[in-house]
Amino acid sequence: MSTIIGVDIGTSVTKAVAFDGAGRARAAAVRRSHVEMLPGGRVEQDLDDVVTGVGEVVREVAHALGGPPDAVALTGQGDGLWLRDAGGRPVRPAISWMDARASELVTRWLADGTIGAAYAHTGSGMFPGCHGPLLHWLQQHEPKTLDRAAVAGYCVDAVAQHLTGRVCLDASDATLPFLDPRTRRYAPEALAACGVEGRADLLPAPAAPGTVLGLDGRGARLLGLAEGLPVVAGPYDLPACAIGSGVRAVGDGVLILGTTLASQVLTDRVDLDPLAEPAGMWLCTPDPGRWLRAMPAMVGTAALEWVLALVGATTADVDALLTESPPGARGVHAFPFLSEAGERAPFVEPSAQGRLDGLSLATGRADAVRAVCEAIGYAARHCLEAAGLSGDLALCGGGTRSVMWARLMADVLGRPVRIPLEEQVGALGVVSVARASLSPGYEAPPGRHRVVEPREDVRALYEDGYGRYRAGLATARAGWGGRAR
Repeated sequence: MSTIIGVDIGTSVTKAVAFDGAGRARAAAVRRSHVEMLPGGRVEQDLDDVVTGVGEVVREVAHALGGPPDAVALTGQGDGLWLRDAGGRPVRPAISWMDARASELVTRWLADGTIGAAYAHTGSGMFPGCHGPLLHWLQQHEPKTLDRAAVAGYCVDAVAQHLTGRVCLDASDATLPFLDPRTRRYAPEALAACGVEGRADLLPAPAAPGTVLGLDGRGARLLGLAEGLPVVAGPYDLPACAIGSGVRAVGDGVLILGTTLASQVLTDRVDLDPLAEPAGMWLCTPDPGRWLRAMPAMVGTAALEWVLALVGATTADVDALLTESPPGARGVHAFPFLSEAGERAPFVEPSAQGRLDGLSLATGRADAVRAVCEAIGYAARHCLEAAGLSGDLALCGGGTRSVMWARLMADVLGRPVRIPLEEQVGALGVVSVARASLSPGYEAPPGRHRVVEPREDVRALYEDGYGRYRAGLATARAGWGGRAR
């Protein structure tokens, strides 16, 4: 059976996993990437550092295999702005999707209808760390940077260009915020709404599904593999995780409980409702007749890590702390909106803020942790409802390593969750895309998973809790300046 190395280029960690033809992991490697946290909410990365990490993990996995793989498949973080020249060299540090420098601009665009005008043609909302506001911000503050650039791309296509010498942008990455997902072409109205129509030449056209590249000399030296080895620059991490989690039927969904909280539901139609809340996006998939309605919130495990640090605990303590505090967290409630860039789904509000309420001298640290975990669950439920979940739900991401948090999520969502036994579902998903690209007609084998059922004895409590969360959110949004829905 052929072996393909899937590389998942995350924001802070790059992972490589070799999978055989049955979807079994044979070797893996991990490297941390450096994320530069700068004043003013600016978050940047060095493309060279990211590329070096890719080379290291692929070499380690290939060595463990005892021989070269049959192909390499790439996925990774989406959004942000990875500007390069014609040779693929960065013209400035990459701006991360977490960046908040354009927050005031997004707030203004929400108020004056700019985002709504673009949304009517693309079905994609905007947030500070996506192409629309970032290109506009650079046009105002760093126009010479844009003049030097030839490509305004993303992480995956930036790495792919370094390995192959070719620009190959997956349609999923291109989605936000200028692509009409029905035609897979950029909507000039969206570019004009953002005032960057003059920079349209920086946007590469999405590659056709099934495109296969090959390592050039530079890429071969970096990875220690043969020149010409097939490379597939697949969907970015959100749709890759959906594919790797076994989302196959319309109405099925996946919730990624990772640094961000990403909800996606598979659909066979795109509804560009100009009256809808301008949030989320319709992600193109490798199948031109299928899309993922995505609602990726800004904060997931990052909010948990924040409250753990606040109470002097670590992720190793999560299960014990959730056991110590009962459902409902003894009356402590939270909002999990801790990103400096605010929130992007299922509503866009750069001024969104976190909150812990109901504290007293009787409150313990376990109650604070449970309250934040429950709030993340309520936020996930809100996103999944907005995305139109009607079928089965997969749950993946680092948060699923906690048995108690996975159970809590099933309880709060009020539905069973399927947890894949393979943790690296993003890498597995892009490997499946690569196999289909190399062998048309390929169908991925069904993945193995465990099911966590919601408990009936807490259903009423969490139904009440979710109602209280939504009501409190509507009030808070009015105070933040957003539009309560």
